Amino acid sequence: MIRPVYIYGSPVLRKVAQDIDSTYPDIKQLIEDMFETMYHSDGVGLAAPQIGLSIRLIVIDDSPMEEDDPALKDFKKVFINAKIIERFGEKVLFKEGCLSIPNLREEVERESSVRIQYLDENFIPHDEVFEGIPARVIQHEYDHLEGVMFTDRLSVLRRKLIGGKLNSISKGKFDIDYKFRLAK
Repeated sequence: MIRPVYIYGSPVLRKVAQDIDSTYPDIKQLIEDMFETMYHSDGVGLAAPQIGLSIRLIVIDDSPMEEDDPALKDFKKVFINAKIIERFGEKVLFKEGCLSIPNLREEVERESSVRIQYLDENFIPHDEVFEGIPARVIQHEYDHLEGVMFTDRLSVLRRKLIGGKLNSISKGKFDIDYKFRLAK
């Protein structure tokens, strides 16, 4: 089931999400719904707060970026209760966008590598290091679990310059082809 994406200004996007366990209701269906919502919205990652759930759940499928990096061909993962242990490597600028901030893309600086501990969809623990595009997407989606938007990582001046656009987005002044929900 495709779920609506919560748009910039929605309070759930600013909350620190809560851990879940294997008894979380209909977790398998929720994961399927998140992938379906992400694909329908042309995203490569989606965090549960973006569909209105303040829980620590992320889905990522970087295979659409395979042209940039052939290693991404089968990069599809679920991260439950993720905890970034370390960010390291060269800081790299890259133009990011977000399904919750439609039609806005900005250069964001992030570390090129990340070590993360998480549970997969079967609640099996992992401790892994990711580099390049996967590291960037993981950091972007992880920020959603911490109540952080990519625009928070911009300079004060840049945030000021895009303030009007963000305000318009929060009021629904944008054009997208996926279901969304504005702040109430």
